Amino acid sequence: MVKTAFKYVFVYLILLLMYVPIFVLIVFSFTNATYIGEWAGFSFKLYVDLFQSKETMISLGNTIIIAIISAVVSTFLGVTGAIGAFYSKKRNRALFENLNQIPVVNPEIVIALSLVVMFVFLGNTVFKENLFSFWTLLAGHVILSAPFVYLNVKPKLQQMDPSLYEAALDLGCSPRKALSKVMFPQLLPGILSGFILAITLSLDDFIVTAFTRGPGLLSGDNAIETLSTLVQAKIKKGPIPPELRALTTIIFLVVLITVIGITIYQNKGKNKPKRRRF
Repeated sequence: MVKTAFKYVFVYLILLLMYVPIFVLIVFSFTNATYIGEWAGFSFKLYVDLFQSKETMISLGNTIIIAIISAVVSTFLGVTGAIGAFYSKKRNRALFENLNQIPVVNPEIVIALSLVVMFVFLGNTVFKENLFSFWTLLAGHVILSAPFVYLNVKPKLQQMDPSLYEAALDLGCSPRKALSKVMFPQLLPGILSGFILAITLSLDDFIVTAFTRGPGLLSGDNAIETLSTLVQAKIKKGPIPPELRALTTIIFLVVLITVIGITIYQNKGKNKPKRRRF
């Protein structure tokens, strides 16, 4: 009885520590006060200021573009890598999985510094110009995200009956058609999870972005500014702009709706009665 009570208290305490700061931000996004803790009356002014702030909108646009493109590339590499490793020989599969683990367990600062060294070396010795741009930033985000997509797809491959793919080939399907008609529907939950995780990692990243960014995207000739680098720059100068509290609220609600939608979709799939085959 005591152990059960302690378990629930511990779980709820952790949840409280996780979500109370978010709810505080949400509450104070509806008041036009510079500092959290000051209430200047209920207002939607911060939401109006958010969409009128050119700097914030540029950072948000850059963040979304990079997140989507890097997630698409990471998902493609992670899925194809997982399928290739799954159907490889045991030794090759073990080698690939060990290599995939390195970016996962490595500190992010190590990945960022190694990328900087590589880009500087290539720029000085091969291309004879500064390589830092959107493409170096994209490469950094893909390297950060692709291994996690692989880890999401791998369990689905292990749960799948490998003879189904071979049976489809024996029945006349081309490898591409067997992949799209047989394997892809079974891997779809893992692919979607990996894609969403890749977007989350890209949105959340600061270290790799700060080290590998260059001019491009909506920032033009200036260094690409994302939400993480914008917040870091604002903290150096003074308080965080109040309109970012409104942006935090919007992001939280979008994520919440997405998670609820995915959960409902997955539960519907589980509750559907399976057709009997005779």
